[in-house]
Amino acid sequence: MLLSFQAIASPAIHNVDGRSTQSLDGTWRAIVDPYENGYYSYRMQPMSVGSTFFADRHFYSDPTQLVEYDFDAAGTLEVPGDWNTQRDKLYYYEGTVWYRRLFEAAPKAGHRYFLHFDGANYETVAGLNARIVGSHTGGFTAFDFEVTEQLRAGENSLVVKVDNKRHADGVPTVNTDWWNYGGITRSVCLVEVPQTFIRDYTVRLSADRQSIEGWIQLDGPEAAARTVRVEIPELQVSASAQTGGTGRASFIVALPRKSGIRFWSPSDPKLYEVTVSSPEDRVTDRIGLRTVTTQGSKILLNGQEIFLRGISIHDERPGAAAGRAWSDEHARTTLGWAKELGCNFVRLAHYPHNERMLRTADETGLLVWSEIPVYWTIDWSNAGTYANAENQLDEMIARDHNRACVIIWSVANETPRSPERLSFLGRLIDRTRALDPTRLVSAAMEKDEPEPGRMTLVDELMYKTDLLSFNQYVGWYDGDADKCDRVRWSFPVEKPVILSELGGGARYGRHGADNERFTEEYLVRLYEKNIAMMQRIPGLAGCTPWILKDFRSPRRALDGIQDDFNRKGLVDESGHKKDAFYTLRRWYLSF
Repeated sequence: MLLSFQAIASPAIHNVDGRSTQSLDGTWRAIVDPYENGYYSYRMQPMSVGSTFFADRHFYSDPTQLVEYDFDAAGTLEVPGDWNTQRDKLYYYEGTVWYRRLFEAAPKAGHRYFLHFDGANYETVAGLNARIVGSHTGGFTAFDFEVTEQLRAGENSLVVKVDNKRHADGVPTVNTDWWNYGGITRSVCLVEVPQTFIRDYTVRLSADRQSIEGWIQLDGPEAAARTVRVEIPELQVSASAQTGGTGRASFIVALPRKSGIRFWSPSDPKLYEVTVSSPEDRVTDRIGLRTVTTQGSKILLNGQEIFLRGISIHDERPGAAAGRAWSDEHARTTLGWAKELGCNFVRLAHYPHNERMLRTADETGLLVWSEIPVYWTIDWSNAGTYANAENQLDEMIARDHNRACVIIWSVANETPRSPERLSFLGRLIDRTRALDPTRLVSAAMEKDEPEPGRMTLVDELMYKTDLLSFNQYVGWYDGDADKCDRVRWSFPVEKPVILSELGGGARYGRHGADNERFTEEYLVRLYEKNIAMMQRIPGLAGCTPWILKDFRSPRRALDGIQDDFNRKGLVDESGHKKDAFYTLRRWYLSF
């Protein structure tokens, strides 16, 4: 693994959409390297930024034998995109692929330049013009490499090594239930900024909904003692502040009495144009203003109780080819199905989804649960594993903390209880609250049945989370559908209850008796029984059934039914809606 490689990525520049960028998306040359032959070309070099990576157009598999790989003669892969669905031979591939992209640049004196990756799975090492510029671990969050010194006028050669092998001490670990799509799965661009620039900022509504507050972070040689401003013209809001020694400035400004502010909500997803500026830099964003809190067993959005009519989603393309999602079109189609279902809420499982999903949710009025891939049997006692998880948490929050749609940060899914796990997740929860005290923090736990027919939670983690959120599959993995009629629920603490997973599987178009598994009839009956059961659960504040769309998983090999797809979707991979889609929709539209 490359976890010990210290030439790491820098924190991603916030809101790359609002910057001057040059897209590097498109067709890249690619060499598949399952035996790590290309690794020999730099493995003996010091592993630090600036050390030799490989020649502009070649690498040598073994310098003693002068075995040369020529990128110009190599095949191609599209970026963004996973390699598994682009080449048949790479369908199950886990290992290294080398990418190469030539591009023209005209760097300006007095400016800084960053390579920005929206995501690459899982370990990435990048070199520009034969020099290492950094590495990154984690498959689902954005990262940057500063290349101001390496970028040259004219043609530049960017080579990227991506390795998606799973590791026992990784996050996620070796055991998952989704496809391990490899490659540069999200967009890449070159970002141009001034010497001292706005790296990050927060603009949000105060807890009492009477003020706008936040902070601005500058990066550069003149970051201290600079005047920065935030403006929201439509609300007649303008505030200025001076940065301290670390380049950060905080601000708070009261809303004018007659501002006419519209609080962001699913029924009115109002986004305001916000400008953040410094003497050298200026960034514009579209930000919704809202609050989210809890009161007893209620979730309050802008002070009003809301029931979360949700659905879970994997970050996978709509369409028979499936594959990792990345575009505006993918997001509009997927979230359009959720809106048609009657949802006001989506759980983006089990890792941070691409930024287009969050931007589209902001625009269309879908509340979001976002989580990191701390999934199943993580190496709880490993300090490096914790550091990896915390870094992915930091990067998730750093990218999306200005998205009004996000109301829940989740730190885990279905993790077996132990003292080590409780400590690990407790630290992540504390970290989340320190980074963002304005949102709810939770995890997808698992229900317990301490005696026949009595369902509850016994997970000690519930005392640290803001929600009693848990997965349950009564009627699928736990008995038949009729068991839903017999169970009763109670909880040891009063907090909002969210069923983060429920449901079962069916292949679209497969019909039979309503007690036959994997038929549409059974899935309809199962949803009917679960809906009736949920209406009896005390403190129920929402649910996100599993799942919107059938998704690829190598764990699901039932011939003729699953065929490498988890079939719990309400929509199949080609976009056909199963009968249970309309069962859940009728309930949601009754609210």
